[in-house]
Amino acid sequence: MASRSRGWSSTRQLEIANCCARLGRRGRRLPLASSLSIRDLIPASLRTLPRDGVLLFVSRFTRLFAYGALSVILVFYLVSLGLSEAQVGVLLTLTLAGDMAISLLLTTQADRIGRRRMLIVGAILMAGAGVAFASTKNLLFLIVAGTIGVISPSGHEVGPFLSIEQAALSHVVPARSRTEVFAWYTLAGSLATALGAFCGGAAAGVVQRASLSTSDSYRVVVLLYAALGVALAFLFTRLSTSAEADMSATPASGVSARDFLGVGRSRSIVLKLSSLFALDSFGGGFVVQSFAAYWFYLRFGLAPVKLGLIFFWANVLAGISALFASRLATRIGLVRTMVVTHLPSNVLLILVPLMPNLSLAVLVLLVRFSISQMDVPTRQSYTMAVVRPEERSAAGGITGVARTAGAAISPIFAGFLFSRPALIDIPFFIAGTLKIGYDLLLYREFAAVRPPEETN
Repeated sequence: MASRSRGWSSTRQLEIANCCARLGRRGRRLPLASSLSIRDLIPASLRTLPRDGVLLFVSRFTRLFAYGALSVILVFYLVSLGLSEAQVGVLLTLTLAGDMAISLLLTTQADRIGRRRMLIVGAILMAGAGVAFASTKNLLFLIVAGTIGVISPSGHEVGPFLSIEQAALSHVVPARSRTEVFAWYTLAGSLATALGAFCGGAAAGVVQRASLSTSDSYRVVVLLYAALGVALAFLFTRLSTSAEADMSATPASGVSARDFLGVGRSRSIVLKLSSLFALDSFGGGFVVQSFAAYWFYLRFGLAPVKLGLIFFWANVLAGISALFASRLATRIGLVRTMVVTHLPSNVLLILVPLMPNLSLAVLVLLVRFSISQMDVPTRQSYTMAVVRPEERSAAGGITGVARTAGAAISPIFAGFLFSRPALIDIPFFIAGTLKIGYDLLLYREFAAVRPPEETN
């Protein structure tokens, strides 16, 4: 009996030992799982970003937050100053025209004079425009400030920043990860625009409840815009020379053809892309975010606080969609991704004013935003890929100016349409039709022009 007891005890001890061994092995595995940090959740393409790349992401977020905050209240602010809708349309058109001229001047000189210097100049002009808009109600002064400075009525990029930053990013990241980095760069901007739109509308509502006048409540947001312009200038001073173009490595034949604003061998493709981007932006200019928000106010009587919430989610969806764009582009190519995502979004744009109630109109708008920006990182990556490295800032600037030029013309027409209650739906129809035409022409002209990483 004693021997059986000892045998049982030995067996039991062996089982306990095995159990402890298994727990030990599990314990050794647990630190591996628990050692996962937030950094491990960041995509590899972002983990390897150099310091300049991180700064460019931060500057993008800061700038788009300012643009988003301003876009929701800008038309309301200008109308509260006593301007008519038609005058607002003229002002926004001239503002975008001024942005176009400033962009062309700064981006075509950025690679030669210095990208950091041009970015700082742009940030100063942005801050100055914000201060001027907050300080006067005189239409002439507003036109001068909007033309010389940098003001975004759409919530999207204006001025020289995007083109120069993309050229710098393309300079510091490998070609194989460029589209993915641009996708995250787009997401950062969309989230910032969304947060800015929400905060801009909410801030105006909070200040109004504090018994300030309507125009003063909107002026607070305009002053915030100016302050963020100052912060942006500081961020750009931290960029290193690694973000600059290496002009010493440029072949003489490549620099001699700077007749056309800094592009030589890439001239033909830049001109074609510019004309198509201008058409797309001309259509989009009829429904810039400021006017889209104003449409919801006229049609459904929504206050700026609710409008800020709507456009917050719209821009969040737009930003998230950019991540799917980079994955889709690896499968079907950059040009096809641009077209197959942009085309249905423009059909949805036409459907927004046809919706019979607020809920459906907002739903269609949100669905539209969830795919409308998938062409942005692919378009930007494609432009940087098909031009020579030393011409990237200039090419980005010229195509960006073409987009601004297209967008600058249409608000003047949109303003007149919005000043007539029976015609406030027409801008959506015009915008959707023109943008569909852009999609079809883009595919016809560039389906066969593939970037280097797609031909290898």
